Amino acid sequence: MKVLTSVSLLAFAAHVLAAPTLVPIQKVSGPVKAGSYIIKLKPGADKRGHLGKLAQILGTADSHLAYDYDNVFHGYAGTIKGAALEFIQASKDVEYIVPDGIASINYDAGTEAREAPGAPLDIDAFATGGEGVDIYSVDTGVYTAHNSFGGRARWGATFGGYANADGNGHGTHTAATAAGATYGIAASANVIAVKVLSDGGSGAWSDIIAGVNYIVSSAKSSGRPTIATLSLGGGAIQSVDDSVASAISQGIHFTIAAGNSNVDAGTTSPARVVTANTIGASDANNVKAYFSNYGPVVDVWAPGVNILSAWIGSPSATNSISGTSMATPFVAGILAVAIGKYGNKTPAALSADLRANARPVVTGAPSGTTNLLATLW
Repeated sequence: MKVLTSVSLLAFAAHVLAAPTLVPIQKVSGPVKAGSYIIKLKPGADKRGHLGKLAQILGTADSHLAYDYDNVFHGYAGTIKGAALEFIQASKDVEYIVPDGIASINYDAGTEAREAPGAPLDIDAFATGGEGVDIYSVDTGVYTAHNSFGGRARWGATFGGYANADGNGHGTHTAATAAGATYGIAASANVIAVKVLSDGGSGAWSDIIAGVNYIVSSAKSSGRPTIATLSLGGGAIQSVDDSVASAISQGIHFTIAAGNSNVDAGTTSPARVVTANTIGASDANNVKAYFSNYGPVVDVWAPGVNILSAWIGSPSATNSISGTSMATPFVAGILAVAIGKYGNKTPAALSADLRANARPVVTGAPSGTTNLLATLW
């Protein structure tokens, strides 16, 4: 009995030692796209070889690849189940696996705060500049035929299988705040629509990462100064943060909404990306909007209560809504004007200029949060 027991234990130990160490699947907060994952490979991993092996399994499994990211990080995304997921978890090529979560323009109660107090803000007096700068609206799309754009807006790309149109209005509103001739800041900048959210205002992180990947590629091709404005968010997720940080390291300027849940923005993505410009919303009296997120990650505040801007439905349609979504493109426009006046800079240098020229006038924010109001300079 003792001899048999010893032999059994040795056999079990050998089996354990021979078994591969599985890569854990990261946990994410909020809703996820069932069966869909985002995978990042380790630096130096043979991606082509890895995907070649995976393809052999995908051919016999209820799985498929949706994206092969080639600009923002060494990874891919898709519907991954059964043997395909087992292969990925056992692969030494893999750095992490994260479920494909859902982002939204309305990811918590009170978002967009359409009943927020305060008079509508007319920013027409500020409209000027931004010539030669591309502003990418990563959102629900843009009604490019709106009069506010004067032919400067075009469709860039759509990710997620949606129609090439803004059926929501949110993306058109934010784009016109950034660069509309009637309601915007940088009235000479170009607007490029990158639709990653449904007409209902939500979308998968894998689609949003694909949008960021597209922007990096397009900016390399155009050679023009590029700003990406993201008035969206969701639970903290490493993959989207990594993609945004990578794009910033390649010279793309980002403005990102802090969020509308009146919580620390450091708990949400992609607002928590420290190298991005994270924007909180203030009202016409320079008081923190009651719904705006806050915290050390917020770089500046901008007007976000009852903002009048372009809308869908007709070339002259308008709407007045509220949210950090509205404040964020305001800063995108400011950055575009600065680039047009002073030339392009690294994202870090331009962000430093933004803060250095902002006014310390915002009240009502918790301790540890900046009081800087974004201003043209």
